[in-house]
Amino acid sequence: MSKIEIACFNPESAIIAFENGADRIELCDGLSEGGTTPNFETAKLLREKINIPIFVMIRPRGGDFTYSDEEFAQMKSELIQLKTLNVDGFVFGILDENDEVNIAQNKELVELTKPYQCTFHRAFDRAKSLEDSLEKVIDCGFKTILTSGQKPNVSEGKENLKKLVELSNGRIEILVGGGLRSTNIEEVREFTKAGYFHSSAITDGGAFANPDEVVALKSR
Repeated sequence: MSKIEIACFNPESAIIAFENGADRIELCDGLSEGGTTPNFETAKLLREKINIPIFVMIRPRGGDFTYSDEEFAQMKSELIQLKTLNVDGFVFGILDENDEVNIAQNKELVELTKPYQCTFHRAFDRAKSLEDSLEKVIDCGFKTILTSGQKPNVSEGKENLKKLVELSNGRIEILVGGGLRSTNIEEVREFTKAGYFHSSAITDGGAFANPDEVVALKSR
């Protein structure tokens, strides 16, 4: 049985994920933008209702992953606020203008989150060089990388995902996500030998996680 993180863009999805056996929630806003920093009050209410780990996304806007000084300052202040809620971790990823992992800024945020854990999100899939980027993310202090193997989805990225699992060699968790569904999780898991998987569990093009899909992902 795989470990499953559900990306939730609203509190309803997080409750559905929790009630149907998800191991962890990635809480964000901005579904159409691929995830942005969630509302403080939403995170606060959810923390009171569910007891599985909640990892909160810190991303000021959609688009690329290179941020202005103002945006970086906003990320820090939102992180400090959200940290007061006793969440379990944070999800972010910053690249420089050359699409390389921005070591200085990522390290600064990782330090700010302590003692909580951090996931480097799918900015990794926009970064140059699989191997160099992996080493840089590990060097920054992240515990997890969310990735589709630098391809549009996990099925196309499975060769690279397998390589990342091998190269990481237990130094960082490879969280497999991007087009992951109950219909392809078994094949991807067998091929990559990854242990943690990420999906929105949205099956109808809407905004809410499908309870049956959460169960199916978990039981595959």
